[in-house]
Amino acid sequence: MIRAPDLDAVRTNIVACTACPRLRRYCQRIATEKKPAHRDDTYWGRPVPGFGDPGARLLIVGLAPAAHGANRTGRVFTGDGSGDFLMSALERTGFSNIATSRHTGDGLALSDAYILAAVRCAPPDNKPTPAEIARCRLHLSAEIAALPRVRVVVALGKIGFDAMLAYFRAGGLQLRPKPAFGHGCEVALPADAAVGRAAVLLGSYHPSRQNTNTGKLTPPMLESVFGRARRVIDSRP
Repeated sequence: MIRAPDLDAVRTNIVACTACPRLRRYCQRIATEKKPAHRDDTYWGRPVPGFGDPGARLLIVGLAPAAHGANRTGRVFTGDGSGDFLMSALERTGFSNIATSRHTGDGLALSDAYILAAVRCAPPDNKPTPAEIARCRLHLSAEIAALPRVRVVVALGKIGFDAMLAYFRAGGLQLRPKPAFGHGCEVALPADAAVGRAAVLLGSYHPSRQNTNTGKLTPPMLESVFGRARRVIDSRP
């Protein structure tokens, strides 16, 4: 029997990563300069590992840490509006115990869900390069391998969606025709998807301020995606 890698060891490797000099310089500069509203905070300023339930059946894949969100707090989707928007939907569908994500001591706990990002360092203008995304795939693969019970993957945004497709291709799984990203899209996964026991990949618009403030992504829209994830999980013993 092949044992899954130790999740704590995977996280340690992520935090110590220096593979992308441009991103490391940017994160460290932001952690030093800070945002006026957070001038008294001690910024994390390092690569950010995933967070959640090690026995999760739901895997959520985001884009990257926000400069003054996870790059400040050290926890994915924490410390900014995107995190609160996401946790509100997860709380309503039973995957989170509270509807906000403010800091690492806020009592937030995920149930049957685990969140990670395609890129582990905050990128300038929220735009990692293709090479940076590719280098970070090592961490994506390692963290997924440490989550053997995953049955549903929700990709938040096209970068997260494409990162999962690249992960599948690297593992020898070709999904044909190539799935197109869109909010609410659903891709059936074969048994050899190499993501726990995953059955489907679901797509959602990313809960960025750009999407939520313009109404491109509304609370009911995001909740519907996680509602679908919940139904798939509950339908499989």
